[in-house]
Amino acid sequence: MKRKATYITVAAVAVVLIAATASSIFHKSIPRPAELLKTAVRLNQTITNADSDIQELAGLDKKMRSYMRKWYFKGASLAITRGDSLVYAKGYGWADEEKGEKMEPGHIMRMASVSKLLTAVGVMVLQERGMLNIKDTVFGPSGILQDTLFTTLIKDRNYHKITVEHLMRHQAGFPRDPVFSSRDVKNQLQLDHAPEKEDFYSVVLNRRLRFAPGTWHRYSNLGYILLSDIIETVSGMPYEEFMRKEVLAPAGCFDMHIAGTYYDEKRRNEVRYYTHEGDGKFIEEYNGSGRIVERCYGGNNIPLLSGAGAWCGSPIEIARFVASIDGDPGVPDILSAESVAQMTEYFDTETFSLGWNDTNPAKGWSRSGTLSGTCALVKRFPDGECWILITNTSSWKGPKQANYTNELFRQCRAAYSAKLPKQNLFEQY
Repeated sequence: MKRKATYITVAAVAVVLIAATASSIFHKSIPRPAELLKTAVRLNQTITNADSDIQELAGLDKKMRSYMRKWYFKGASLAITRGDSLVYAKGYGWADEEKGEKMEPGHIMRMASVSKLLTAVGVMVLQERGMLNIKDTVFGPSGILQDTLFTTLIKDRNYHKITVEHLMRHQAGFPRDPVFSSRDVKNQLQLDHAPEKEDFYSVVLNRRLRFAPGTWHRYSNLGYILLSDIIETVSGMPYEEFMRKEVLAPAGCFDMHIAGTYYDEKRRNEVRYYTHEGDGKFIEEYNGSGRIVERCYGGNNIPLLSGAGAWCGSPIEIARFVASIDGDPGVPDILSAESVAQMTEYFDTETFSLGWNDTNPAKGWSRSGTLSGTCALVKRFPDGECWILITNTSSWKGPKQANYTNELFRQCRAAYSAKLPKQNLFEQY
């Protein structure tokens, strides 16, 4: 009996050691939030325009203000990193013109589809922990999402071929992307309430796919809302809670939030948004109330966009986030080198990277976002510099505005990159 008890004890210890080892493998690249909170620097509360008031870069400031005037942007915020060091951060124009509040680096703004980059990293964190694989199927008998909502709606068995990776690369083949058509969906389903996430699913998932999963691409916000659901299902935590605790905090980002729809729902240091002039500036409220609203405050249900486009944050925290997933040793990465390589693997011009729009080695990595009241572009160049610009005003160019911002970056880099200061605002405080 004594020998048997000894065997049992040894076995138990072995199990504990194996579990501890597995846990360390899954979590090896991710510092725990509790550890980070002890020494956390709230970048948005410490960095100001004064930190980047540099005479040699007066021309850069002039260029930025000229760009804003050309596109009628009320305010904008720029952050520049080099080698994972934040070397420049400045706000321009108004954060809230009506209140006379000038833009500072710590103001947060809706980042629109830049949110997809955050969500993709959340998926990769779960993969590193062994909780899913991006090759896993989403629907069907072995799929991640087993709710009766999905099993009841889906009739086309091709849906069972959709993988997590297909959603991340916009290759699922969904017949439509209805998330910006709330009033149409309400009328189509004859709802007595504003459409909810499940209503959007019901008008899409019961129809045949447009193409076989993985054979083509069609940009889909719905796919990233489904990825948000996958994160919730696999982690057992609400999407925003998981992202803030297990992804953003380890990256050193403590002031990113799911944005609200209306002005009175904004965060303490969030800007006021402005819709560009022209047709469509004022529209009927998304919920079908009949009330006419400015498009940026009531034209869409922002929180419903979830991981597809609902996050708000500052360019300096986005810069910190990118520094934590870029493979550069300047800021400790929250992902393994293998995951970073997987996210940034480049195939061709027709294939979306994981979370990023494009990762062409010759051009760098880019992630853009547009929404009523905002334009955003994150561009990490092959030489390691990363430029991030977000505005609190939308443009009539829509998603194409990113092309003009990209050209702005090109011109500014050519003229001022060599003049950027040798400082690191991430560590200054």
